[in-house]
Amino acid sequence: MSIIAPGSTIGILGGGQLGRMTAMAARSMGYGVHVLDPDAQCAASAVADRVVAAKFDDADAAADLARHCDVVTLEIEQIGTSALEAAARHAPVRPGASVLGVVQDRERQKVWLATNGFPIGDYRHATTRDELRAAVETFGSTFMKACHGGYDGRSQVKLSSAADVDAAWESMGGRHSVAERALDLEAELSIMVARRPSGDVCVFPPALNHHERQILAWSVIPAGLPKRVVRQADEIGRGIAEAFALEGILAVEMFLLRDGTLLVNELAPRPHNSFHETEVVCATSQFEQLVRAVCDLPLGDARALRPGAIYNLFGDLWLAGTPHFELALAHRGVRLHLYGKRGARAGRKMGHLSATGESSEDALQRVRAAAAAIGADRSLVS
Repeated sequence: MSIIAPGSTIGILGGGQLGRMTAMAARSMGYGVHVLDPDAQCAASAVADRVVAAKFDDADAAADLARHCDVVTLEIEQIGTSALEAAARHAPVRPGASVLGVVQDRERQKVWLATNGFPIGDYRHATTRDELRAAVETFGSTFMKACHGGYDGRSQVKLSSAADVDAAWESMGGRHSVAERALDLEAELSIMVARRPSGDVCVFPPALNHHERQILAWSVIPAGLPKRVVRQADEIGRGIAEAFALEGILAVEMFLLRDGTLLVNELAPRPHNSFHETEVVCATSQFEQLVRAVCDLPLGDARALRPGAIYNLFGDLWLAGTPHFELALAHRGVRLHLYGKRGARAGRKMGHLSATGESSEDALQRVRAAAAAIGADRSLVS
């Protein structure tokens, strides 16, 4: 494989905050950046050389993007297959359609993981109301998740018993779904693995994640997990990357059960919210690592040089006016990261705070205290 050297142009399918932060890393390394997004004024538009305003299934627009780029990557996995194929006729698309085809469908993803020997929790297909009812009668407490679309807790619902089936089925519009047994969790974690086309692989330390309303609230690295769990998570991440022949980066969300079992939850072949703290923790951020990987450059050092944590900021915080960010920034070791999005609304990710500390606990305490100072972490507001 030949490298795609700085001075070349990288295309990004998707112009949200992940595309914005990837573009910033690419520009700092001397690359030009073009993005495709339905919104001409998307978050990445401020740092891109060109924006192709089009839907994610627009094959002609994807081809237009790729014609002007040396390589194409992505920041959202819900890209139309025809668009991926059209782009690939003009420039390498990394990761490619073979990875996206698995990840875009939750059922297909679970089948692929199980077939390739990776550990997953109990689940059933739920293509009909009766199949959902049978799953709940078997599992008891169950999560119903749509096979296509949905993230940050969207397109999923929890059922406590068979009495919840009708309401859940209607709320999901009768969509093809998977029904997952609710698990007895000790912790939620994620691993980020990078693989370049020439085959080199590098894995970031696991992130420990905390969700509220099924949306990531905060994340911390190092995760403070037992060495056995860290080693197993690393092995799983490497194994999945190799099985895919991945070109790019891949986040693997995992569940650690109270009995010590480690299971794969979901895959995301793009930058991931739980690794935003790599910008302050590691010599190489996840965004720079993506650029290195898709351009077949040597992968960067992914070791944690210091503990760090992030806390997500949602649109709810803006509904009463512009937050007093100076109150957060008054906390030692805290940085503010805003995504340049127009139109704050409840539940919309608008930015995050990051913090470093003497330990993971110290970093997390600092970032949560800073979030509480502006009303973001209400559990710490008296």
